[in-house]
Amino acid sequence: MLYLLPSILLFTVFLFYPMLKTIYLSFFLTDAQGNAELFVGLEHYSNLLQSESFRTSMKATFLFVLYTVPAGIVLALFLALLANQKLKGIGFFRTIFSSTMGMSVAASSVIWLFIYNPAVGIGNLIMKTLGFSEMQWLLNPDTALMAVAISTIWMNTGFSFMILLGGLHNIDTHLYESGKIAGVSDFYTLHKITLPLLSPTLLFIVTVSLINSFQTFGQIDILTKGGPMESTNVIVYSIYKDAFVNFNIGSASAQAVLLFAFILIVTILQFKWGEKRVHYQ
Repeated sequence: MLYLLPSILLFTVFLFYPMLKTIYLSFFLTDAQGNAELFVGLEHYSNLLQSESFRTSMKATFLFVLYTVPAGIVLALFLALLANQKLKGIGFFRTIFSSTMGMSVAASSVIWLFIYNPAVGIGNLIMKTLGFSEMQWLLNPDTALMAVAISTIWMNTGFSFMILLGGLHNIDTHLYESGKIAGVSDFYTLHKITLPLLSPTLLFIVTVSLINSFQTFGQIDILTKGGPMESTNVIVYSIYKDAFVNFNIGSASAQAVLLFAFILIVTILQFKWGEKRVHYQ
């Protein structure tokens, strides 16, 4: 217990106490400083479930997760499989593929802000080169969420790539050599050897990617501010606006509790469903 005490204190101060205080405040009306003033029970939760704005926020969050998680994992896996080849100069490409890990969300978002600029951005230049019309990437409600999702996939690929590449390096090369001797195809090798033995790493990446997508904030704040017309107003940004713009701490706390409960449920289901398909040996 003495060895654990420093960690317990840190978790208590920075995790357990804020979490319990958030749950507590979700049952109260608060002043601008966040002090509880009037107990309202489940009123905040009831109002949220009846709120069109909250439903729009949840829809934007689910769509954002749907856009970013599968595409990001598939892209990272594809790059990891390429970088795992024993080719001359492959170290250069490994560095390039993982380079986004060294960039902050703020810096990356500013880069994409210039890319999406309708006047001078390279995004519209590419569209014109391909014969398409120019787009208002971040100003059109139909494209804004997808535009932010594309930038998020680019930002997160480096981390997923490095983890998956490490998982590939841990697979015994003798298995591939046996497959070549047996004359099996590359697709069979991928399906029967690589993916099963990589499944613990994939489970970790899927779980972390889901949680990160539900908690996305920085790129939304820099690129769109939740707009246009709340099309990118994901739930974490909605919590931020309620708490620090509208000073409605009680409602923001209720949203945070609902988000926590949903992420917890998704994570539990992910482990229950995913671990059945994981091969640890």
